[in-house]
Amino acid sequence: MTKLISVTDDVYSTLKSLKAKDESFSKVIVRLTEKPHTNIMDFFGKWPGTSEEIRKIGIKLSDDRKRNMRTLEL
Repeated sequence: MTKLISVTDDVYSTLKSLKAKDESFSKVIVRLTEKPHTNIMDFFGKWPGTSEEIRKIGIKLSDDRKRNMRTLEL
């Protein structure tokens, strides 16, 4: 069943820019609105960086957490 919907020109332009050559607008909308079924383990081993880069990121995250911690004075 086909339904007619209205969208603004900017929404149409955005959808058109996201549409593959052989893809319908309906398929674009389905692709953009379906919930991803991503398992965290799908990302395992995907980091292209070196061990040294990972170490530096860990230090930076730790420093940022310490800097942003709030203290509760009683």
